[in-house]
Amino acid sequence: MSVHDLMRDNIRRLEPYKCARDEAGSGMRIYLDANENWAPIDGCVDINRYPDSSNLDVREAVGRAFGLPASSLAIGNGSDELIDLLIRIFCIPGKDSILVLPPTYGEYSVLASINDVRVVECPLREDFSIDEEATAEMMRRHRPKLTFFCSPNNPSGNSLCRDVMLRLAALNEGITVVDEAYIDFTDKPGITLEDIRANDRIVVLRTLSKAWALAGARIGIMLACDEILEASYNVKYPYNISRPAATEAIKALSCTDAFRRRLEEEKANRAWLMEAMRALPIVRQVLSSDANFFLARFDEPRRIYEELKGRGIVLRDRSGMLHCDGCLRITVGSRSECEELVRTLEELCS
Repeated sequence: MSVHDLMRDNIRRLEPYKCARDEAGSGMRIYLDANENWAPIDGCVDINRYPDSSNLDVREAVGRAFGLPASSLAIGNGSDELIDLLIRIFCIPGKDSILVLPPTYGEYSVLASINDVRVVECPLREDFSIDEEATAEMMRRHRPKLTFFCSPNNPSGNSLCRDVMLRLAALNEGITVVDEAYIDFTDKPGITLEDIRANDRIVVLRTLSKAWALAGARIGIMLACDEILEASYNVKYPYNISRPAATEAIKALSCTDAFRRRLEEEKANRAWLMEAMRALPIVRQVLSSDANFFLARFDEPRRIYEELKGRGIVLRDRSGMLHCDGCLRITVGSRSECEELVRTLEELCS
């Protein structure tokens, strides 16, 4: 089935909202088209004008930093907006389904439920790898409009096998979405533009919230074929990225040397903290990770969580998730934050 045929009929027929500046382009002398105030209030930031609805400046900055053409990208208000857009573009409420592989990022299921879209689950194996045969069977049986792979996976931190994902994407009649929010923290290869050109039913999601340290700006990135990008542009809100967020994103994306230095520092902190955690008698297991977090297994995870919270340190309790019994998820912070966590856990051991 083609991408066009997979889309909802009303999305294919949609007449999108258009801004006058979409037609006029940039470089006009006087703008009297959008009912804006002509100047910022004294002492306030210069944001009296609406941002570019196509997010071209951000797409170009992402393209330069990632080595991708701006025309292959869409920008969302965080990856969550892009996930929601994909569900609304492809899934008919009350009829269609998505496929997720738990334990995984919970927002896929939350956004599907908000849109009245059924969630089908095919669990990862106990080692958090894809059960290829079972996943293929679920695709054949349920014919989900969207299948979500998270790689590196949240909460487990491991990368999913690229070859397995591509084989499943080739079998999948629907859209295969690979969420690579944490891909910067691993040297393992992800899905490429060439993969999308070979199979236009593959979509890749990235973010500037993690390695690029812009969680507060909410900048999500989608790499997809032209037809999906056009549909996302038609469905999204006209000005979905604020001017301050766009400005900070462009600034950060130009600092590639600083980005690489910070990334190496984060990887070093991850290695140090994981090794220090393995030496603690209170910790049963530390799972390997390709992300900026990892799972640590405790005998009494909830007690440890509450004890740390009482001392001003917040972790994420993931002990109730599939295959994560006893596990707390620990984000890798600064070296001083990591050292304080270890010292506090040592106190709890005594």
